[in-house]
Amino acid sequence: MAKGPDAFRTISEAADELNVPQHVLRFWETKFSFIRPMKRAGGRRFYRPQDIAVLRGVKTLLHEDGLTIKGVQKLHKEEGLKSLLAATPGMRAAKPKVTRTPGPKGARVDEAGRERLMFALDDLLAAKKKLDGLLRS
Repeated sequence: MAKGPDAFRTISEAADELNVPQHVLRFWETKFSFIRPMKRAGGRRFYRPQDIAVLRGVKTLLHEDGLTIKGVQKLHKEEGLKSLLAATPGMRAAKPKVTRTPGPKGARVDEAGRERLMFALDDLLAAKKKLDGLLRS
């Protein structure tokens, strides 16, 4: 039975889906701070759907567009994850539909903080979807 599109992937499943060896994914983790799969007990990695999309973008930029590792790092630093998602074949950098509430005056979140919040939001939405499914059962 195949996993659904919203299911988390192990490193072997992610590597197969991206057609790269597992050690390449581990190497990319050391070079790109924005690649942060969830790690469970024993260090087992689980890649979220957004992680896979980002990895696809990285692979495209490195292998097809010819950017260097430093080039991808610079692109991420200057333009954020949107630029990596835009490089993903067949993907658009979709903006999440989130109701924004005003924060304290002058409060600002930098791009790295925003990305961490987006990953956390993805995790929460995936957990909510699972809970909703369990409650319907």
